[in-house]
Amino acid sequence: MIREAIATGETVELAKEAACRELGVESYDAEFEILEMPTKKTFGLFGGSPAKVRVFIKSSPAEAAAKYLKEILNHMGLPAVEIQITEEENGAQLSLSGDDIGFIIGHRGETLDALQYLTGLVANHIDNSYYRITIDIGNYREKRKETLEILGKKIAAKAIKTGRNSSLEPMNPYERRIIHTAVQTIEGAKSWSEGEDLARHVVIGPEAGERPAPRRNNYGKGRRPYNDKPRTGFNNRPPKSAPSVGSGPSASPAPVRQPVQKEAPKNEGKALLYGRIDVKK
Repeated sequence: MIREAIATGETVELAKEAACRELGVESYDAEFEILEMPTKKTFGLFGGSPAKVRVFIKSSPAEAAAKYLKEILNHMGLPAVEIQITEEENGAQLSLSGDDIGFIIGHRGETLDALQYLTGLVANHIDNSYYRITIDIGNYREKRKETLEILGKKIAAKAIKTGRNSSLEPMNPYERRIIHTAVQTIEGAKSWSEGEDLARHVVIGPEAGERPAPRRNNYGKGRRPYNDKPRTGFNNRPPKSAPSVGSGPSASPAPVRQPVQKEAPKNEGKALLYGRIDVKK
């Protein structure tokens, strides 16, 4: 994208300064082209024309994105943050460096992702074509990628072992792609995305689908199986019949031993047993 301004002045230098003021840039940041040289008036009274200069600035999508990001960081109270531009295929990476800027990352990179989205809009507006902008701080992106790869492989192995699906937390498209790529390296596992907009997340499961859950029974929880007979244990033994005396049909049952009643203790004196005992005065 090229921004330009055309201005006039008594001299080429004055015309150039006027055009730069219109663009809001310094003269050393712009290029210029002389369209007309100034001519002097005849006898100082007739004719003559001012100088005419075209000043222009060639702005790349990455530079426009970096400039916009710099303005945001200034409003966040971080005017000293340095931005390094690294050109990539169909895009660029903006690496930030400075003191006490870790909070820009936010919770799991949410703030960094928001800044990346906004600067990406600016970059794509320059040439009206796709241009990917990536913002990084302290190699955070690479560390986050390694963490997601380990997570994807771990959940994939768990899905194969248990035969059940597992849903991950919502992620942006870039992080979901990392998970999908990691799951593809685990034989027998697959992954797909579910949900809409901010709730879009990855689901990981066995390649053959979920196994049916095993049927549960109530054994061991105090309930007997249907039509099962009660168990006879030590406390559930039936009473034994009394032994018979003699043998044959005329045998008579043995006499049942009656329990011996103990004699109650004698009451000696006038005080009742277990009664109240009054203290003598």
